[in-house]
Amino acid sequence: MGSLDATAGVYVAYNDLREWIAALDKAGELKRIKEPVSPRLEITEITDRASKSGKGTANAGGPALLFENITGHPGHKVFINQFGSERRMAMALGVERVDQIAERIQGLMAMKAPEGFLDKLKALPQVGELLKSFPKTVSAKDAPCKQIILKENFNLLDFPILTCWPHDGGPFITLPCVHTRAPGKDGPGPGKDSSGPGKRNIGMYRMQVYDGQTTGMHWQRQKVAAEHYREALRNVAAAHADADPKAARVAAMAESSGGAYAVPEASIGGLPQVKFGNLKGSRMEVAVSIGADPATIFSAIVPAPPEIEEYLIAGFLRGKPVEIVKCETVDLEVPANAEIILEGYVELAELRTEGPFGDHTGFYTMQDEYPVFHITCITHRKDPIYAATIVGKPPMEDAWMGKAVERIFLPMMKMTIPEIVDINLPAEGVFHNLMLVSIRKSYPGQARKVMSAIWSLGQAMFTKCIIVVDEDCDVQDIGEVTLRVTNNIDPERDIQFTLGPIDSLDHASRLPNYGSKMGIDATRKWKAEGFDRPWPAMLEMDRTTKSKIDQIWSKLGI
Repeated sequence: MGSLDATAGVYVAYNDLREWIAALDKAGELKRIKEPVSPRLEITEITDRASKSGKGTANAGGPALLFENITGHPGHKVFINQFGSERRMAMALGVERVDQIAERIQGLMAMKAPEGFLDKLKALPQVGELLKSFPKTVSAKDAPCKQIILKENFNLLDFPILTCWPHDGGPFITLPCVHTRAPGKDGPGPGKDSSGPGKRNIGMYRMQVYDGQTTGMHWQRQKVAAEHYREALRNVAAAHADADPKAARVAAMAESSGGAYAVPEASIGGLPQVKFGNLKGSRMEVAVSIGADPATIFSAIVPAPPEIEEYLIAGFLRGKPVEIVKCETVDLEVPANAEIILEGYVELAELRTEGPFGDHTGFYTMQDEYPVFHITCITHRKDPIYAATIVGKPPMEDAWMGKAVERIFLPMMKMTIPEIVDINLPAEGVFHNLMLVSIRKSYPGQARKVMSAIWSLGQAMFTKCIIVVDEDCDVQDIGEVTLRVTNNIDPERDIQFTLGPIDSLDHASRLPNYGSKMGIDATRKWKAEGFDRPWPAMLEMDRTTKSKIDQIWSKLGI
């Protein structure tokens, strides 16, 4: 079972989704739903009500739900809201509280080169923890995900895939771990070159089900899998350049256009338009795992540096290697204990309309063109459990996942921006719309420097609004932040705007993926920042009086 042995300090991982479900059941965190319900809208409505229950209480987020009687899918089960509370998010990572993960990361980052024998002995536990993070390859016979292997006559629609909201474009796979590999840069196309296989990536991207063999692949342009796709396009275009001059133009356009998938309709730099169809026949291999252990699922959403594989992150979170196995029809590895594996490819020449989709912003994401995933093989466990999530108006399950990401990666943010004290990504800001930051202010203009630094950090580049306050402001207290902001700013002086990348889901930006951002400096203003007026002190009772009232408080009956 996944837990923290406080006496030994040992993290014990859940081996698979089924151990995790059993642990939730034992802890009173799971509700089994035996009433017949449809995967079309009804599971979403039940889950939405559950996830919004208990707001402001210890039971906020509702229970994890296991639907055991799915209309039209006899014998199938749907597992949802597994990460949907503070307690379950900590349980999923095998800790009492999520901040313990951040403390482990902080300890690793504080490591220094051992200078003597005793220092080396002290460093052994941390080195051992890192060594346990590397994935372990197992044989097909030892992989539960291969209990059933279907290379023909398979149908994705046999699984109880959810249609979440009334105007969704169809059923969507909502909690997939999508496995890709960076294509070789010097090879003739996707795959490996003389330098060996590229870095593996696990991402989480929604997948609209078109039919029993194909889905959409919602690779937003700033995501790693989208970059793998573009690299594959460049390689294939370059390989065809000698035989087909148009392909050389495609390669040049792919490098210069900034487009995620299609070559722009208009000419670029004087080059004429070349249609994507010139590259038909080029494929990029993809695998999808559904229902892995909770740490592996969680690793697919963390904004880790691109050099670090998600299997390493999952191994670190688990304190134990992730067991992986080779796919049947593609050259990729997947979690051996997953419930369902989809293998296949994306045709570089093929795009298809995807959406609409009811998204975590609380609005529908409109239709757009995305790559198409073709399934070549489905493997799964006997009686597989279909793991899903739903997104919509917050708070929902993803709010707790986002809060865990916030706490776990705060130490890494501090490495780059050491003046940061704390951050808060309010659920209502849907992660990329609002960040509250407290800093230790040491020089004039520092709040603006921090804003710029945050906008340069990976997925933090999408943050639409950043509010910076002084270190004595608790950014987890929205009321306190509101008080500081409304009292501490002169709007014309303290609000700055800039232009840059915007999340693909933002429907208000002036252009898709590009728009403005706002930073608010709500710190105390200094004379060196051009503020010559006196700055008043905030109200606070003196310590002597507070101490005296503390001593008699229980007698007051208040």
